Formats: sequence, structure tokens, C-alpha cells
Amino acid sequence: MLRLFVHIHTALVVAQRSAPGSPRPDAAGRRGESGQATAEYALVLLGVAAIALLVAAWAAKSGKIGQLFDAVVGQLISKAR
Repeated sequence: MLRLFVHIHTALVVAQRSAPGSPRPDAAGRRGESGQATAEYALVLLGVAAIALLVAAWAAKSGKIGQLFDAVVGQLISKAR
């Protein structure tokens, strides 16, 4: 899921920079953008981590993790017999 968000973000940045009429930075402008890209990726990662924590908290509260674990172990035991 993390890779999906990173790919979507990269595609949006590339599309924005290659859009007709978008300003082309000179060499000095490109040097300043390298830190911006790093900050953007950090923000995307923080967003994904927040969503993952929310999903994990919901799954732990609702008991879905135990159900999933029981189902996986049950399948393994039935195939081992």
C-alpha cells in the first residue's frame, strides 16, 4: 500500500512539472527543489503511517486480528492433516 501512495505521488509530481505552461526552473531553482521532494515524501510516509495506525487500532479493538489469526492457523492445521 505504501508503494501505491509513493507511485501516485510521483506520478502527480511528474504530471505537474511536465504540464503545458508549467514554469521550467533554471539550474538554481532545481537545487532548491531537492529538499522539497524529500519533504513531500516524508509527508506522504507520515500520512500512510497514520492510516496504518488507525487501521491497526480498529482491528485490535474489534477483534479482527484474533479472527484472522484463528482462520490462518485453522487452514494450516487442516492442510497439515
